[in-house]
Amino acid sequence: MTNNKKIPVVTSPLRDSIIAMPACIKEASGIIIYGKRIKSIVYSLDVSLIANTNADAILCVYPFTPNTQILNAVSLVAKAPILVGVGGGLTSGDRSARLASHAEENNAGGIVLNGPVDIETTKAVRTYVDIPLIYTVIDKSRPLAPYIEAGVDIFNVSGGKDTVELVKWVREQYPDVPIIASGGKTEENILDTIAAGANAITYTAYGMMEQYFHKKMEIYRSDSE
Repeated sequence: MTNNKKIPVVTSPLRDSIIAMPACIKEASGIIIYGKRIKSIVYSLDVSLIANTNADAILCVYPFTPNTQILNAVSLVAKAPILVGVGGGLTSGDRSARLASHAEENNAGGIVLNGPVDIETTKAVRTYVDIPLIYTVIDKSRPLAPYIEAGVDIFNVSGGKDTVELVKWVREQYPDVPIIASGGKTEENILDTIAAGANAITYTAYGMMEQYFHKKMEIYRSDSE
């Protein structure tokens, strides 16, 4: 019996324009959430990109007050689970909990809490939802144990240039807790983050649509000459 390991690809001329995540993210172990393995997570609120990416999940967080209409817009086009931010800084307490409940009812795959979130808000959100609770680690200033005790399931490490060291810091304390981490812009950064202990990588999509659009326009111009 022949075991053909080549993966068949089925597409069409109108649907083969996909914004692909860096291939090296496949080196990550992934996190299995309700039966689906998630390795690549695109960070974008561009609905046209979200509708045309091969990312395993969508990170729906932004620097404004959480708004259910934004989630509704993303939900309309996303083909992958959405990890939804519900505040934790200015937005907190019962408001964050209600937003989390709305997100769960609209098929969110997880709830993301900002770095400044207090323990009481974390507990309130946990009582409202049954989907994974994700706490964002931005530095080493806060002990992690109280967040685990409050019901956090996954750590989301977002430390800028210090992300790799921050992932190591988290992994040393919690060998078995899933870690999502921002991978940076280069393959080397992504692989270093995975080696440090990240199970899934968040890839920021800033500028990807513009780059793709420019390439498409070059093709159109060449065809018209």
